[in-house]
Amino acid sequence: MEFKHVSIMPDECMDGLNIKPDGKYVDATTGGGGHSLLIAERLTTGHLYCFDRDDDALKAAGERLSAHKDKITFIKSNFAYMKDKLNEIGVTGVDGILFDLGVSSYQLDNAERGFSYMADAPLDMRMDKTQAKSAYEVVNTYPVEELTRIFFEYGEERYSKRIAENIVRHREDKNIETTLELVDIIKQAMPAAAKKEKQHPAKRVFQAIRIEVNDELSSVEEAVKHGIDILNPQGRIAIMSFHSLEDRIVKLKFQEGANPCTCPKSFPVCVCGKVPTVKVITKKVVTACAKEVEENPRARSAKLRVAEKL
Repeated sequence: MEFKHVSIMPDECMDGLNIKPDGKYVDATTGGGGHSLLIAERLTTGHLYCFDRDDDALKAAGERLSAHKDKITFIKSNFAYMKDKLNEIGVTGVDGILFDLGVSSYQLDNAERGFSYMADAPLDMRMDKTQAKSAYEVVNTYPVEELTRIFFEYGEERYSKRIAENIVRHREDKNIETTLELVDIIKQAMPAAAKKEKQHPAKRVFQAIRIEVNDELSSVEEAVKHGIDILNPQGRIAIMSFHSLEDRIVKLKFQEGANPCTCPKSFPVCVCGKVPTVKVITKKVVTACAKEVEENPRARSAKLRVAEKL
C-alpha cells in the first residue's frame, strides 16, 4: 500500500516554525514526508533531520524527499530520544522542531497494521513493527483493572469497566485475535443508546490501546522537555496534537517553560531564581479552518501550539 498522509495545517505549521534558509530543523514525526518536504523546500544551506519509528514511513519519506536528499538526514527512533540521537551525530542545537502527533493516515488506512476499527486485521497497532508489545498483548494479558484504567484515562470511555470485563470474559474461552473480534466485544458491552451515537463505539477504546502500545503520552512529555533543551535561542518548537491528553501535556510544558517561578503568589519578588526558557507564541491554540476540515475531516481535532526559545 502506498504511504499517503495529508499534511494538516501546513501553512500554520510553517509560519509557526519561522524557517531560516540556513537553519537546522527537525521533523520529529516524518510520516509520509509532507511537512518535511515543506521544510526542505525552504532551506538553502540549512539541514533537516527526519525522525520516525515506522520503517514504512521512512522508506516513503525517502522517496518523496529524494530531490532534497543532500540536506536531509533520516533517523529511525522514537522522538523521545531525539536529543540523544542528535548529540550522537554532533548536533547540539537546532532552530526548529515540528511534531505531528498521533497515527498517520497510512497507518489507519492500511488494514494489516491493526489500527482501524473499520477493517479486520490482526491486533497490532505498533508504530514500530520491531517492538515486542502489540495490541494483542494488551487485550489478552492485561488484568481487568488495568484495561479499565487505560480505557478511561486514554480513551475517556464512559463504559470502560463494562468493556474491560467483557474482554476478560471472552478471552477466558479463547484469545482475541483480530480488530473486528474486539469491535464486537466492545459493542456487546455498551448500552443500545451509546451504539447509536455519531462516533463509532470502538473509537475511544482503540485510541486508548494504541496510546498504551506505543507509550505515546510519556514519549510526548520527554520529547517536549528535550526538544526545548536542544533549541537554539529564538528557535521554535511547533506541536500539533489530536487528543486532549496530549494537548494538555504540551500546554503545561510550555507554561512551565514560560513561567517557571515556584514562589508563593504572596511573595512580592521572586526568590526561587528560576527564569523563563521559552515564550509562548500561540496565545490561543491554533485549529484548522472550516475549509480544511471539510476537505480533510481528520483535521477537525488538530490543535497546534508554538513556543520560542529565549
